[in-house]
Amino acid sequence: MTSVLDRNLFFVREHLGIFKAANNFDILDPETGGEILHCREPQLGMFTRLLRFSDYKRNTPFDVRVTTPDGEPVLQVTRGVSIFLSKVHVTDASGEALGSFQQKLWSIGGKFELLAADGTPLCMLQGKWTGWEFKFVRDGQELACVTKKWAGLGKEMFTSADNYVLSVSEEVPLGAPLRKLILASVLCIDMVLKE
Repeated sequence: MTSVLDRNLFFVREHLGIFKAANNFDILDPETGGEILHCREPQLGMFTRLLRFSDYKRNTPFDVRVTTPDGEPVLQVTRGVSIFLSKVHVTDASGEALGSFQQKLWSIGGKFELLAADGTPLCMLQGKWTGWEFKFVRDGQELACVTKKWAGLGKEMFTSADNYVLSVSEEVPLGAPLRKLILASVLCIDMVLKE
């Protein structure tokens, strides 16, 4: 299981949907195109589903389960109702807290602080207001980068689906909770900052 998360390159494909309420993604191996992880929001309440089609979409709670294609749990990414700033929690397959993301106030382009389970800052996720590029930075060193991939005019105009590439530096130790938090945060970028 750990070897799947110890990759340095991931292709994240959001499911297509004109009227979709749930957040569903597939994470693929960019070299082979094979699915390596599924990210699903299986238990979406009726009230939340209705709010997802309103201006309050960005404030709704979410509970995304990351599993292998066989259904084996890997991560869980959750957030309660967000009134002003988001705080997202990430747990591993056994339910142990890995850490969280705290959205920063007054950031142009979007910014999250990635925190360890004990609240210790690990790195900062920073976005550009001019485009769709996010970098994970610690002490001036880039640990990972997320960029949006163009899906074509038809998909971009008529659906809410996006595709991303996550590139993780080899400086991030294999098996480290930070690797899992970086992967989980890609889902949060879409649901919290870009919807």
